[in-house]
Amino acid sequence: MNYIRAHILVCMGTGCDSSASKEVKKQLEQQLAASKLDGEIKVVETGCLGLCDTGPIVIVYPEGIIYRQVKPEDTKEIVEEHLLKGKPVKRLMGKKDFSEETVLKYQDLNFFKKQYRIALRNCGLINPENLKSYIARL
Repeated sequence: MNYIRAHILVCMGTGCDSSASKEVKKQLEQQLAASKLDGEIKVVETGCLGLCDTGPIVIVYPEGIIYRQVKPEDTKEIVEEHLLKGKPVKRLMGKKDFSEETVLKYQDLNFFKKQYRIALRNCGLINPENLKSYIARL
């Protein structure tokens, strides 16, 4: 059994899908394979993550670092800098409101701070294509 050290969540909601999230996912998988990381880092499709206007959204766990407006050509930089070197790609990360302050984790975005998620509380934790994996954890 392979040890998965990181998960890359790629939003496949309508807003992100219309901004080429499927191609982003495909490129991430290709970059991971080229870097020989495909056995230890898993790419997971999720439903809407709630920031539709800044999609495609990619979140890297276990850190919870959020990348917004990711283009297929950005995937090489994410793999090389973040996943190989441990340096998050700041230019793709969220900003706090209209300031220049970079937000590391998606929970720190002002958009999410005052929310109590009910319907989307498991978004990113449950693979909508494989509910058996979630049920097994209960």
